[in-house]
Amino acid sequence: MSPATPDPTTGGAALELLVHGVGGATAADMLDDPRTVRVTGDRTAAMHRRRDDVDAEEHPERYADGPVPEAYCWSNLTSGNGARALWLLLLPFMVANLAHWMRPPTEGRAGLVRLYGVLVRLVALTLTVLLTAAACEVALDLTAWQCAGSGPCAGQRSWLGFLSAERGGWWSQPGRRLTLAALVPTALVGLLWYLSNRTWSAYEAQRPPTGYDTEPTDPRGPESDTEAADATSPTGATPVEQRPALGRPGFWYGRRLVARLRAAHTAAGFLTVTAVLTVATAGHDHTAPGSPGEVLGLLLQGAAAVLAVLVLWVVCRRGRSERRLDLRVERALVSWLPASALLLLALTAVHTAWSRPGWRSTGTLPGDAVFGSLTVAQGALVVALGVVALLLHRPRRDPRTALHGLGGPATAMLACALGGVMSGGVAQRVADWLDGSGTPGTGDGLITGPPVLLSWQASVIPVLLLLLLVPTALLVARTVLTGRRLRPAVDAAYGAEDPDRLRTDQIAAGRARAGLTDSAPVLVGVVSGATLLLGAASVAGAWASGNVPGRAFDGAHPAIASAATAAQALGSWMIGFGFLLFVTWGRRAYKDPSARRTIGILWDVGTFWPRAAHPFAPPCYAERAVPDLTWRMSSWTRQTGGRLVISGHSQGSVLAAAAVWQLPPATRGRVALLTYGSPLERLYGRWFPAYFGPESLRGLHRTVHCWSNLYRATDPIGGPVRLPAEGDRPAVDRPELLDPVAYGRTRAHPLPEPILGHSDYQADPAFAAARAALLDRLPPPLPRQRDNDAVPQGSSGRSSG
Repeated sequence: MSPATPDPTTGGAALELLVHGVGGATAADMLDDPRTVRVTGDRTAAMHRRRDDVDAEEHPERYADGPVPEAYCWSNLTSGNGARALWLLLLPFMVANLAHWMRPPTEGRAGLVRLYGVLVRLVALTLTVLLTAAACEVALDLTAWQCAGSGPCAGQRSWLGFLSAERGGWWSQPGRRLTLAALVPTALVGLLWYLSNRTWSAYEAQRPPTGYDTEPTDPRGPESDTEAADATSPTGATPVEQRPALGRPGFWYGRRLVARLRAAHTAAGFLTVTAVLTVATAGHDHTAPGSPGEVLGLLLQGAAAVLAVLVLWVVCRRGRSERRLDLRVERALVSWLPASALLLLALTAVHTAWSRPGWRSTGTLPGDAVFGSLTVAQGALVVALGVVALLLHRPRRDPRTALHGLGGPATAMLACALGGVMSGGVAQRVADWLDGSGTPGTGDGLITGPPVLLSWQASVIPVLLLLLLVPTALLVARTVLTGRRLRPAVDAAYGAEDPDRLRTDQIAAGRARAGLTDSAPVLVGVVSGATLLLGAASVAGAWASGNVPGRAFDGAHPAIASAATAAQALGSWMIGFGFLLFVTWGRRAYKDPSARRTIGILWDVGTFWPRAAHPFAPPCYAERAVPDLTWRMSSWTRQTGGRLVISGHSQGSVLAAAAVWQLPPATRGRVALLTYGSPLERLYGRWFPAYFGPESLRGLHRTVHCWSNLYRATDPIGGPVRLPAEGDRPAVDRPELLDPVAYGRTRAHPLPEPILGHSDYQADPAFAAARAALLDRLPPPLPRQRDNDAVPQGSSGRSSG
């Protein structure tokens, strides 16, 4: 904060609750005082005050001329230690989860809304199967089946000697090699289950405040309120506006759904390993019709099919319960579904390891069919999701909505593409490593190589990058032209009588670059559309030719054949490099705190939303942060009778708005909201219109006592909220802040001022002025209540105050 800016002079106790944004901040920086004390919370997230303000509740008379500053530090929820940087490997799951929340707003179309949620959850399920299938491809096919079954390949890998088919040992039979290798994907699925269960206990277990204006629930109504109807109304101030989706009692408490999805996805992973083993043994057992091995294999396949149907039923049957605090957890389902799948996998492993003396491993396992079916299924689900999104968007078209309501399907397509790059990258790199100097898939190496489809998918990556050069070049040119066009506006804003061309160009270029954020929907649309078309082309090429691209075009024109060979080699390198980039970035974040902070920014934005589609996604930190803020605001207003200004920067403004929505109306009426550098409308309103669209933000404006928003034209993240004045309520957006605060050298600013962009809003004098204006508008404090009148705590028995 700027020490030169005065505090407001309104009477009565007031609390200024500061919430930092992306990247985190220390309590000392937020409070502008090195002497800070944690007044409530833990090492993960806590409220801090200056040492002199610890007993502010006991002496409200000391703060009649200014608010009590209190900082909420939540950065450790997303980037607290190096191990969390490895969550980067779960990026496809996180992106799929985002697609669930990008649904267009609608009214009275419960069937389509429910279908949208089902389709996103099915896309998420295919990603789990894809990850497990990739692990099976590496461990079972490339290593145990191909390399261990090839004498030259196994001879170059001493650690594979005991599995070598040429040595004739106990483990040399293909079934036993596959059984041993199956431990790798099984352990991977178990690890994902463990991480999901651990974070589920830490994050989804935080209960929001209860005991006020709870909406009645019809027991005959839908279980999933998110997939039943929106809580927005196009006209008038209604009770619905006071309780939008983010204000529902159960919105930030998703334990039940996450537990169900975790059980289903864990079972799906185990069943994928089971399917690989049963298909492998069936290829040999069918040579002896009616044998015990074949009969048992058919029984195992039937049991796997039954469990697979049950998994689909669990995923499709029920979504989120939000209108009430749903404390139930179906422990029988959560426990027995994955346990049954694991038991079936164990029985299948025993069946696979049974002695089959005449069995030899040649060629590859049927991976092309698996990966091809997954790719087709993902494409079909994304197309169906796009149709549903367009139907939902049609009645209430908003030009500000990203991609005309297709943001969710486009994001789901990106999740599938990321999953393909990561799974294909692992398979390609391992195949290159095992094959030595040969090229997998060309027939001149030690092993056959990964499925042909993976080579085709890798080959289209250079084509995709070439296609992206066109919109990228157009955006660069437009940014340069925009910067030139903004020169007169910059000179006029500062009233420069003798403009400095270099200084003007710097400011104009900063404003033009900040505007690139608004072009993100174009890039996302181009990438997702091209990925869908190129993915379909890769499946068609793989199934039609049966060869890798370098072989499929043998006999074609030399230029075409050379281009196909180059695309295959370059794509294989790129897809492997992409996966290695994820791994090395995670390792660097473990050792480098600055890199860890950068990766934490990604999670600050991507993990705000609850895990509604994929249980293995990184956990939702807002399910801890929003209840913390809600408890704190409720406890302050009830214990002191005082007023409160909650000020949020960047992502902190989104948390602040979500917490205010959760407050009871009486408390909300004593709260002022100050947002700065806020992505509420610019990012969240455009990409998540069902939750932060114009109607939702207008409803928040009408129900909170007062609200002001600060923004800069040079800010690439924050922007105006675009809410005009209504009645006696002024417009939310204050005049645009100049950045830098001074054009050149002045007596007040003898040195050149920097272009701050997204940071240091509190250093601007306009911040203190906006805060003072909000405090002046708040009602006087109420008589102080007794401690036993504190906000109801529900059954959790814990308060942040």
